[in-house]
Amino acid sequence: MLVLSQSLWAQDKIEWLSFEEAITKSKKEPRKILIDVYTDWCGWCKKMDRSTFSDPSIVKYVNENYYAVKLNAESRKAIQFQGSTYNFAQQGRRGYHELAATLLDGKMSFPTTVFIIVDKKEQLLSQPFPVPGFQDKKTMHLILSFIEEGAFENVTFDDFKKKYTSPYLKSK
Repeated sequence: MLVLSQSLWAQDKIEWLSFEEAITKSKKEPRKILIDVYTDWCGWCKKMDRSTFSDPSIVKYVNENYYAVKLNAESRKAIQFQGSTYNFAQQGRRGYHELAATLLDGKMSFPTTVFIIVDKKEQLLSQPFPVPGFQDKKTMHLILSFIEEGAFENVTFDDFKKKYTSPYLKSK
């Protein structure tokens, strides 16, 4: 009974990992990595946590297909990646985390969901794919499917969208 309740609980929310944990897991069992870049003061980030990232279909899809990371764009914790150390950079009264700035290509807006693919040697297999702004559950599921299925490699997002079947369509 305990095992059953733990497995049900695990699907109740996204299994968020640290960046380093996601990279380590991806080396052993390759999956794409979803990175939720947020700040503590961002209202849209909190709304996305409450709605999009709490939706049962999103939770299930992310847990089954991705390693999910929450990256505070103002974190003061150093992160090692690809032989480099990314730190907090003080800027005025606030600052930013260098890894967040790198993943967002310097375009710091929150929330932004970034997708990366790494190989067993921790090398990026494609450029980071940032998706800025709040995404509702329907749009997020579409984006998750587009990335996870690898459609971005040879199909435009608009073409993928035309053939995509949403799990949120009401059956008649």
